Amino acid sequence: MRKIISFLLLSFVVYALQAQIKDPVKFKTELTPLSDTEAEVVFTAAIDKGWHVYSTDLGDGGPISATFNIDNKSGVELLGKLKPVGKEVATFDKLFEMKVRYFENTAKFVQKVKFTGGAYAIEGYLEYGACDDESCLPPTQVPFKFSGVAKAGNAATTKTEQPKAEQPEQKVVDKADKKEGATSVASKDSSAMMELVPATTTEAATDIQSAVASSELWKPVISDLQALGEEHGQEDMSWIYIFITGFLGGLLALFTPCVWPIIPMTVSFFLKRSKDKKKGIRDAWTYGASIVVIYVALGLAITLIFGASALNALSTNAIFNILFFLMLVIFAASFFGAFEIRLPSKWGNAVDSKAESTTGLLSIFLMAFTLSLVSFSCTGPIIGFLLVQVSTTGSVVAPAIGMLGFAIALALPFTLFALFPSWLKSMPKSGGWMNVIKVTLGFLELAFALKFLSVADLAYGWRLLDRETFLALWIVIFALLGFYLLGKIKFPHDDDDNKVGVTRFFMALISLAFAVYMVPGLWGAPLKAVSAFAPPMQTQDFNLYKNEVHAKFDDYDLGMEYARLNGKPVMLDFTGYGCVNCRKMEAAVWTDPKVSDLINNDYVLITLYVDNKTPLTEPVKIIENGTERTLRTVGDKWSYLQRVKFGANAQPFYVLLDNQGKPLNKSYAYNEDIPKYIEFLQTGLENYKKGKN
Repeated sequence: MRKIISFLLLSFVVYALQAQIKDPVKFKTELTPLSDTEAEVVFTAAIDKGWHVYSTDLGDGGPISATFNIDNKSGVELLGKLKPVGKEVATFDKLFEMKVRYFENTAKFVQKVKFTGGAYAIEGYLEYGACDDESCLPPTQVPFKFSGVAKAGNAATTKTEQPKAEQPEQKVVDKADKKEGATSVASKDSSAMMELVPATTTEAATDIQSAVASSELWKPVISDLQALGEEHGQEDMSWIYIFITGFLGGLLALFTPCVWPIIPMTVSFFLKRSKDKKKGIRDAWTYGASIVVIYVALGLAITLIFGASALNALSTNAIFNILFFLMLVIFAASFFGAFEIRLPSKWGNAVDSKAESTTGLLSIFLMAFTLSLVSFSCTGPIIGFLLVQVSTTGSVVAPAIGMLGFAIALALPFTLFALFPSWLKSMPKSGGWMNVIKVTLGFLELAFALKFLSVADLAYGWRLLDRETFLALWIVIFALLGFYLLGKIKFPHDDDDNKVGVTRFFMALISLAFAVYMVPGLWGAPLKAVSAFAPPMQTQDFNLYKNEVHAKFDDYDLGMEYARLNGKPVMLDFTGYGCVNCRKMEAAVWTDPKVSDLINNDYVLITLYVDNKTPLTEPVKIIENGTERTLRTVGDKWSYLQRVKFGANAQPFYVLLDNQGKPLNKSYAYNEDIPKYIEFLQTGLENYKKGKN
């Protein structure tokens, strides 16, 4: 509000300092009879180039909306509201942080009136706002005064008192069609979807009976979304992001005790086994390429064996997440020095002996394969974590791209040191610093292990790892990591060097600062930096934060009926307990005051978890794409709704609906652009209001 007031005051000052008063908008007013008993008060404006006049009903906190105001009236009744006529320009205004509508060149506003009989008189004014790219007019009034006598069977005789003469009127023909909406109540559908048992609601009565048949609410609206400008849904992660993630994972693996000491030995071997330096370099290139081929093939093999959809399903499966949680905990214990995890030594020995007995490219490839086997204890956890993360994209290619980044980072030093052998002399020697990296990875694996346990906990509703519990464990883990880096904690395989290097000091500083940063989250602070990993805020029992967005319903049919009864549009939120980007949107976008106000006050929010493992009272068989499937859980039901009605299966997925289940705007996926999200919500709200008029 302060921004708007300051902007208006500035506009007034600008106009006070100008030598002549601007008059960029010239209105002409007339009373146009429609019948013996009805007429229209018509305001027609000629607008100077570069200026625009704002339309009606823009909402609070925005520019001046066009309004029809009455000072005195007799023998006249107003019919409806002031209506804008003509081509409106709709855009998002960064100054007002909202969607606005305005007219350029010409504008027309019409107010319909009814004569009650005999003499009539009406006096008032049209108030409007106008701006150009540099300044705005203060709220401006266009006065009008009409009087006359209306008789049955005769056109009304009108006396008009106008303000000063205006520019010649531009003739605008208005033949607006009157739209009448009606809500039909269909009979109870006998299809399988009617037998689906709704999940429990978090707010509202459970005895609501659906006045709109489920068959109508579940009717596909894919073509409607496309008509609104729907684009193909974006992937949960971009391929560039996946590649970079894999590359960083490869760099981490590179500095572990399993890989780093092998680099000088391998490069020296290639350079010494051939008298030809060029051939040695070529062999090193081949070695690096072989590493890339091996890991990319591994990524492709995993998705081809299990399938992209299967991996996506596994990402929210309780057993899978618990097993992965235990695996990461075991790997973390190994990195802490409790034991050493290795693949069977005979595997490596067999491949190594085969490499020695062969020559040419095959021997080099087998050497690269040996590296993959012997380094498994360090690379295995990183690869596993990477593959699980990218599996949620539902793409067969994604794991291969992740492995490509990982392999390039792993293979790069072998090639570079072969090209520049002198670099080997400046290469840091193996030592305790590598063990520090390994232990640090152990702490990180332990922290991420809790993420997988959290997914299973949320999906099955166990409530073992609520948000405050999760944050408490993370605070302890990263605080301990900081103390370890400062040398206050030692593990069995650490050396006795008490000196703390500059790098370790800054790493410790970051870790301890991160732990302190999470402390306010115990009382409800959003903690946007960890929103992708922590459980949703609604799982927190003690929460002092008041700017949250809470779903009124977690059932589609009941939520739709509640919205119909209360005359509000619906915002559907397809999400998942294991959806990283969903938590980011909730922490980074939904916490914005403008966004939370729109969702909480102007919409009925229905949140549907597609990985909710609560069983339906009875399994439901459906036919999808010619294949019979069985819906067993509440999550299956909502996932099916998202696919069949909206043609999408990725989360987050936001769609705005009217009370008949029709879209009000194109859908919205993961995008943390707050102004864009506000525009998305305001457009839907405006379209809902238009549909009701």
